[in-house]
Amino acid sequence: MGWAGKYIETLQLGTSVKFRPRGNSMSGKIESGQHVSVAPIGTYKLAVGDIVLCKVNGIQYLHLIKAISGDGVQIGNNKGRINGWTLRRNIFGVVTEISF
Repeated sequence: MGWAGKYIETLQLGTSVKFRPRGNSMSGKIESGQHVSVAPIGTYKLAVGDIVLCKVNGIQYLHLIKAISGDGVQIGNNKGRINGWTLRRNIFGVVTEISF
């Protein structure tokens, strides 16, 4: 289980989560240690620019949606790096609030 495993399990049960992600890959949108609230994906209509909790090639990320094509979703950070494409079923939650 990766860093977000317990959050993903909770989201899959239909419950929102709050946590403080660490790292600088999302600087400018989420600073290291800021509080984020993440809601279950449910029937949420994904859009480019959404920040999502997801898996890409088995790795967990709290990153941006960069592109959508059919059921495919391209994920990347806020520094220009693209993590790759994943399927919508590998997106577990969407950030609804960012605070200190």
